[in-house]
Amino acid sequence: MSDTQFGLMQGQERSHWIRLRTLILLRWVAIAGQITAIIVAQYVYKLQLELGLCVLAVGVAVVGNLVVTLMYPENKRLSEFENFLMVLFDLLQLAFLLYLTGGLHNPFALLVLAPVTISAAMMGLRPTLIIGGAAIILVTLMAEFHFSLRTEQGFLLRVPDIFVFGNWTAIVIAILFIGAYSFRISAEIRSMSDALAATQLALSREQKLTDLGGVVAAAAHELGTPLATIKLTSAELLDELEDRPDLREDASLIREQADRCRDILRSMGRAGKDDLHLRQAPLSTVIHEAAEPHVNRGKTIIMHEAPLAADSLQQPTILRKPEIIHGLRNLVQNAVDFADSTVWIDAAWDHEIIRITISDDGRGYPSQLLGRIGDPFVRRRRMPSERKQRPEYEGMGLGLFIAKTLLERSSASLRFTNGSNPLPGLILPKDRLGAIVEVSWPRGKIDALHGENAVPKGENRKIEF
Repeated sequence: MSDTQFGLMQGQERSHWIRLRTLILLRWVAIAGQITAIIVAQYVYKLQLELGLCVLAVGVAVVGNLVVTLMYPENKRLSEFENFLMVLFDLLQLAFLLYLTGGLHNPFALLVLAPVTISAAMMGLRPTLIIGGAAIILVTLMAEFHFSLRTEQGFLLRVPDIFVFGNWTAIVIAILFIGAYSFRISAEIRSMSDALAATQLALSREQKLTDLGGVVAAAAHELGTPLATIKLTSAELLDELEDRPDLREDASLIREQADRCRDILRSMGRAGKDDLHLRQAPLSTVIHEAAEPHVNRGKTIIMHEAPLAADSLQQPTILRKPEIIHGLRNLVQNAVDFADSTVWIDAAWDHEIIRITISDDGRGYPSQLLGRIGDPFVRRRRMPSERKQRPEYEGMGLGLFIAKTLLERSSASLRFTNGSNPLPGLILPKDRLGAIVEVSWPRGKIDALHGENAVPKGENRKIEF
């Protein structure tokens, strides 16, 4: 998948997924809470507040909400910079209100975590660091500079300095921890969402190609009879028009064009009657189809099929699923990309399992990445020599994730290892020291002739218009 195709799913563009209306509603909720807190403090607990300045602080938020509501439509989606300005405004407004109402002596000081959490959840690293740093600076300033809270009798309400320091420490730690935690989790969610979208796009493309191949093969099969009739009739006309060279030339042209149509349909369909609805194929055929795009890329691909047991000599016929073909194709592509000269594809089966092992003679998987293979956007840093050999290749770290996801959807299990340190039970020739991936299915899950997915025998259905 190219960078152009994937550009709309990048995390940088996800800021456009946040609607302005969502932030406006959240701000109205905050405004309602601020007004309620001021009323309760002023009229229930009789605290002496700077009421005019407090009303000004809340009024600025109200005016800001009204202005953006009138200026922009409800379906307006904010850019990352616009999101940053909105959250920064909320942080400054809240800090000003806390400055008027006791600073860190006010138990509501912990609400400065809200803008930091929102920033970490929906924006990139730089805006999040700026919002978090601004929150820490404002909290530090509020510890020293603020309007003190006083009761109706004029008594000063304050907590001991050690508790102020404790509040400051707790809030700063919470800003750092919750900000980092929220950013990390949201980044993981965005990454997985992007990768799954890419997987669905790849599967959709493979499904379309499969459907197109099925239509072409069916058309080739159905058009075979009328083309044969045209060819037979034209041959009879050639015999009967010996004395009419002008008409005989036309009949010869009809025959030639019928042969040409037959050849075109054969090259397009490839399968015809031999593949029932293109839904099933021998195991070796599916493997060859998956590896076909990478056969002529300068690396030798060696394929081998053999039974695991003497009583399972017949090669299984499996379901020709797009998930299997595309998943295996990605694994073969990865092997060809990093092999020195040779890629081996070994297929084996018995009555219980079907197994495909893909190995190469390259450098293998980096040991520090073995535990993360299958995660999205995990890429191996290429050596300068590799960049010279394939300067146009710049993977996105999605190939193995897409392959693993699609193959697991078909009930496969995958194991990744290196030939220099193979997994227990995996025995391969000593010259295969590169990357190794083993894909295995319970035979009943993909066998097209036996088990739960068995396809009944019969003729291809005719296309009805």
